[in-house]
Amino acid sequence: MVIPNISDEFMRMALRELEQAAYHHEQWAEKLHGTLVCRAVPDEMDLRADAHCQCRFGQWYYQTGSIALKNHPGFLEIGIEHERMHKCAAHLLRSLTDGRVVARADYERFVGALKRMNLEMSSVRDELQRALFNLDPLTGAPSRIGMLSALREQQEFVRRSHVCVVAMLDLDHFKSVNDNYGHLVGDTVLVEVARWIMARLRPYDKIYRYGGEEFLISLPDTDAATGGEILNRFIEGIAALPFTAEGKAGFSVTASVGLADLHPHLPVERSIERADRALYLAKAQGRNRVVTWDAVMDEMPAGPEKSA
Repeated sequence: MVIPNISDEFMRMALRELEQAAYHHEQWAEKLHGTLVCRAVPDEMDLRADAHCQCRFGQWYYQTGSIALKNHPGFLEIGIEHERMHKCAAHLLRSLTDGRVVARADYERFVGALKRMNLEMSSVRDELQRALFNLDPLTGAPSRIGMLSALREQQEFVRRSHVCVVAMLDLDHFKSVNDNYGHLVGDTVLVEVARWIMARLRPYDKIYRYGGEEFLISLPDTDAATGGEILNRFIEGIAALPFTAEGKAGFSVTASVGLADLHPHLPVERSIERADRALYLAKAQGRNRVVTWDAVMDEMPAGPEKSA
């Protein structure tokens, strides 16, 4: 499953919303079981065709729902199982109101849907918690924790005839930003650049803070030519971001990018190294550009400090 590229603030909000909605769901399930066991009069709302939209959980899911999770596969599965569960529940309640004995098979279908929904909610909740743990505290982008594992998972798709590129993006002359405007302003630049990129990535793309002013970006189902076009748009957008510092004129920053295919058989680290060599060449050629790895770059010596 894929957690979208959202800030830590929105991720925490999504987790809180999901936990509150899960509580309302548990309350509903307890009441439903009580109605069945005690053969009480059912709630008319639970007999409606749109009951899954009317319960407290459904009102959240279909009306206000977490924007951060809308495109998450697990979130979509929760909705499917939630609707199925309500249909099964309505069938059980109709048996009750008609004076018929609830069939075991009908009850087991209801319980199965209930369990699957709970499992999907737990899975999404656990993934949100893991993602929050792995976030870089400054920028809100994922940190390097779990990066290699995620790229190795993506490499499995590449082995099955998919494509993917990895890019190393480094802010140019970033040491000068810190020296001229202070580290607090430098931190603001990192945060704004990371958020700007995350807002433009697809749900299954990923950005990681690799270290300092350097980020690693993975673009699944993207070849090198298309990846180059995307990253060129990124560096153009970054260069257009306005920054300010108290008592000084406004300024902007540029970025250089090295791009490489995620190789299906070489270690993931090797593909990262290739992107890094391409980044070194982008710096050497004047910065503020995208360079794609080529085999001749393997003969190049390791580069100096990239931000120099």
